[in-house]
Amino acid sequence: MAFKYSSVTKKVIMALAGLFLISFLIVHLSINLLLLFDGSRELFNIAAHFMGTNPVIQVFQIVLFGGIILHIIVGVILQVQNWMARPTRYKVEGYSQTSFFSKFMIHTGAVILAFLVIHLFNFFFKAKFGELEAILINGEHYEDMGILVIEQFKELPYVLMYVVWLLFLGFHLDHAFHSALQSLGLNHGKYTPVAFGISRALAILIAGGFILIPVLIYINQ
Repeated sequence: MAFKYSSVTKKVIMALAGLFLISFLIVHLSINLLLLFDGSRELFNIAAHFMGTNPVIQVFQIVLFGGIILHIIVGVILQVQNWMARPTRYKVEGYSQTSFFSKFMIHTGAVILAFLVIHLFNFFFKAKFGELEAILINGEHYEDMGILVIEQFKELPYVLMYVVWLLFLGFHLDHAFHSALQSLGLNHGKYTPVAFGISRALAILIAGGFILIPVLIYINQ
């Protein structure tokens, strides 16, 4: 069905899904960083409990998974169509005002997807369907999601795996934001460099922020 839409339409869908996923990453990072600023894990567990039980958030969770699937499907279709449109690559690639990582979006995306599956099994499915330890906060019992994260990142192989994954995420995000703006027709000769700058800053802040979590947990154990 997605093949029937024009290339422009598919790029707009890709852009909107991508911007939605970026906004989710920012919220997710904000909550996870609570583990570094609150050793009691209370703030993180309260936030995690709210995210896991609020009906509105649960609806957005379904939308999130839909956005991920849509982003993957449309991204693969666009890449395949690009390959089919230019089966023989130019011997000398022309360089324009595009991110270096724009050439590898499908590759970084594939790596991110593989690690995302591992991440879901390590955290999401354990939290959703497993038995977690309880923690008492203000007289109420909460599932201790925080200890699940901390115990996971006390293991060096997991820390290294997540750092590598998050570097790939950063590379992917480096091109994502300004590419989304261009797909939505918001590019302008005067402001394009600003969009590039914001895209790179987002990539560094999001990937760097997530990397801090496993590294500092491991170092401070």
